[in-house]
Amino acid sequence: MTSAQVDEGQVDKAQAGGNAGAGGEGYQRGLGARQIQMIAIGGAIGTGLFLGAGKAIDRAGPSLILAYAIAGLVIFFIMRALGELLMYRPVSGSFSEYAREFIGPFSGFVTGWTYWLFWVVTGITEVTAAALYMTYWWNIPQWLSALVFTVILYGANLISVKLFGELEFWFSMVKVTAIIGMILICAGVLTIGFSDAGDTATVSNLWNDGGFFPNGITGTLMTLQIVMFAFLAVELVGVTAGESKDPRTVLPKAINTVPWRIAVFYVGALIMILSVVPWSTFKPGVSPFVKAFEEMGFGIGAAIVNFVVLTAALSSCNSGMYSTGRMLRDLALNGQGPRAFTRLTRNGLPLVGTTFSAALMLVGVWINYQWPGEAFTYVVSFATISGMWAWIMILTSQIRYRRKADAGLLPPSSFKAPGAPFASWFALCFIGLVIVMMAIDKDTRISLYCAPLWALLLFVSYRVLPSRAKEPEKATTETR
Repeated sequence: MTSAQVDEGQVDKAQAGGNAGAGGEGYQRGLGARQIQMIAIGGAIGTGLFLGAGKAIDRAGPSLILAYAIAGLVIFFIMRALGELLMYRPVSGSFSEYAREFIGPFSGFVTGWTYWLFWVVTGITEVTAAALYMTYWWNIPQWLSALVFTVILYGANLISVKLFGELEFWFSMVKVTAIIGMILICAGVLTIGFSDAGDTATVSNLWNDGGFFPNGITGTLMTLQIVMFAFLAVELVGVTAGESKDPRTVLPKAINTVPWRIAVFYVGALIMILSVVPWSTFKPGVSPFVKAFEEMGFGIGAAIVNFVVLTAALSSCNSGMYSTGRMLRDLALNGQGPRAFTRLTRNGLPLVGTTFSAALMLVGVWINYQWPGEAFTYVVSFATISGMWAWIMILTSQIRYRRKADAGLLPPSSFKAPGAPFASWFALCFIGLVIVMMAIDKDTRISLYCAPLWALLLFVSYRVLPSRAKEPEKATTETR
């Protein structure tokens, strides 16, 4: 596809949206720099850190710090690859668009529907988790809280994209404030020695209890899937491209904050927690933040962290509703989904796609009411593998785009990924290692059984599509 074809295709898509606004593809550009920055920050902080880190610490000990640092470098490579593509062509639903252009129509089809499924599944698990956290304070039926949260977030996503951005801003602010507060308290314990843990708190806790690798390198490698799950949704900033007020200025700034976000919120927080409290104290299923507060004698910390985890779950579900509507509309504009999903409200919001996705999330609440327990563990592991598919497509698309740009076939990006294409190949190899570890781990192996079934369903669906839907440029013209 030439750059001229790219521009023409985007004009067609904008016209397909009707008079929905001045934004890209018919969307309104209602997300400002402040909101994009916090969406980018919040995307890297979720229940994977607040809760999942407990299991990872039990497996890897202090070496989990190294796992987060290396994985964080990989995430930075992924985000810079995405940034290069976004500056070449900032569009909403970017992952499937780039996969469609640089890999092929079928890859775009698979990427769009898989990323949509990822957020639907994530929304189901997160809203259910939020309902569970509510029982900490009140004896409210879990299904009722899940229903209320789903309806509220659905309504917020249908009012305006600006309201979505405001909710994400404040959700992210709560998470960021909590982690910074924890780091400062731990720093005080280490330097001044106050609290119940003051006498035993020391940086040497990072290597005294069995060494830095107490369970060997294998124990560290087995945590990689947990680590990568914690970073899922960091790519959400790419979905906001079509609704950012100044994407070519705001998005690079947001992406360049990835290194310090990971350094502070993951590496820094873990160094502090594991210095104050020996790693062997933490157990799976218990938030290391809650446990650290308890060990320091701050009982109120458990209630505070419960509130923070609640906001993290609601933030993830809110992001899910935002993403799913955009991905469905992108698929429909390319003839790879029902035409009803192309419709926008007067505020430039994808009403039908968001409603369809929210309805499926409600089905998930009902399933959780009927069959709570292990079933959702398997669903979460499937969310991990489907989320990593988007990363694979981003990296592969960037490698192919750079090859064409260097050859003069496409205009160069104003935000080139450093170390490309070698950095992108390294990231792809690392993701491959994570998938191998998931196959070895019996708790996550089920996701690799489900993935081929989903792939088969998509393959059959694609085969029965009309021929025009397999040629996106023609499909976008016909949807006008």
